[in-house]
Amino acid sequence: MISTDTVKRAIAGHSWLGLVSGGLMYLICLSGSLLVFSSEIEQWEQPDAPMINPIDFNVAAAETTFNSVLGRGSNLTPHMYLVPPTSDSPRARIASEKESWFLYPNGELGQKERVFWSSMLRELHYFLHLPESWGMLLVSSLGAILVGLIITGLFAHPGILRDAFALRLNKSLQLKETDIHNRLSVWAAPFHLTIAVTGAFFGLALPTLAIIAEAEFAGDQQAVIETVYGVDPQVELNQGAIAVNAILQQMPVLAGDGETFLLTVHEAESEKRFVGVSVQHKDSMIYAENYLFTTAGSFIRTDGWIDGGIGKKVLYSVYRLHFGNFSGYWVKLAYLVLGLSLTVVAASGVNVWLAKRRVEDGLSDLWAGVVWGSPLALTISAGMGFWVDFGLAAVFWLVLCSSCFLALYLCDLVRFKSLARRLNVLGLVGLLAIQVVLFQEDAFRSAALVMNQIIFCLLVGIVLVEASHVRLFKRMA
Repeated sequence: MISTDTVKRAIAGHSWLGLVSGGLMYLICLSGSLLVFSSEIEQWEQPDAPMINPIDFNVAAAETTFNSVLGRGSNLTPHMYLVPPTSDSPRARIASEKESWFLYPNGELGQKERVFWSSMLRELHYFLHLPESWGMLLVSSLGAILVGLIITGLFAHPGILRDAFALRLNKSLQLKETDIHNRLSVWAAPFHLTIAVTGAFFGLALPTLAIIAEAEFAGDQQAVIETVYGVDPQVELNQGAIAVNAILQQMPVLAGDGETFLLTVHEAESEKRFVGVSVQHKDSMIYAENYLFTTAGSFIRTDGWIDGGIGKKVLYSVYRLHFGNFSGYWVKLAYLVLGLSLTVVAASGVNVWLAKRRVEDGLSDLWAGVVWGSPLALTISAGMGFWVDFGLAAVFWLVLCSSCFLALYLCDLVRFKSLARRLNVLGLVGLLAIQVVLFQEDAFRSAALVMNQIIFCLLVGIVLVEASHVRLFKRMA
């Protein structure tokens, strides 16, 4: 017979496991909501970089500079990139797999690109700052768990649709959190399910690849990849210059009204170089069609994504569907709002569970530290990103751990939450001030202005939440 002490330890272990998984889910949802604007965040980090209207892009000059960079052996990596300006990102860049440089309108090489905070944010969402293979598997597994939570949640509450507009915000903490959790879950269920399924796909594709390889290709994973993605083209051995101008001049004929957003030199370190041009077609959900060329500019073939079967199209549409990378700012804004609603659902789900315990202990304090410390950690690390080019992940986790320790030290949820909300407000005000002081008028143009407006809206939202709690506290006093 199982002893009472063993049962208590099992319950405690279950509680901590639930809190840890809830915390990780919260971090993934929060970071993913912000990454909808990943391109805008990168521009916000460096708003003083040269801007180029796509129609004014000097391709011939960029070709000269690109080949000059390729000629420096120290800069070469297996893939080298030329990023032309687009309607979404009016900047041109030359990049390796390690670093990137902006181009001026006249084709000259400019300053290095600094995207340290957005890279930190991306790695948080993709890998939780763990080693890539383990981190992506964990994140994708949480996506699969989220799929199960959404489906079972709908079936577990038969009256959830009937009560779709019931909000008992003036009732007990448990009822209030339950209504917030259930209402947001119902209203945004299709979106939440889409995000969960596509999120689970990214990491679970690797184990699936291994299973298919063992079952159908005698364990040869490369054969599976080539079956889906195709094989590299056979090209004549050469080390000639990349005919960028000749290649890009062919794109209007080959791709119609598609927008070219990337030119990649594959096998850049070898004599088997070939060029891929990635084009986004506005009337298709696929991430891109790839057009392959020789270095001299002769067209070879496409990868066949846009004309492929339904399975191939679905496979290459997952990224855009997951991050809302289609149909412009309004879709991105909708994804941000719905993503933040999923973040609230993740937080309120744990809040309901904690409220049902009817005790306020270290678990409650620790959870409050995670919920309010995470956005503060993102804000402080973003501010630090303007000065330091490494260690931002350490800054994030240090601030988050400090928030948890502060919550445990105060041992007063009401006091801590009020303090944390005010610290978040100060952090966002400071972040806006840093941007304006460092970049002045550049902080009020293009994507930088969009991001600063979003930051201001988040700031106002937290102020309103704190103000409502202050009024409630006064009424109860």
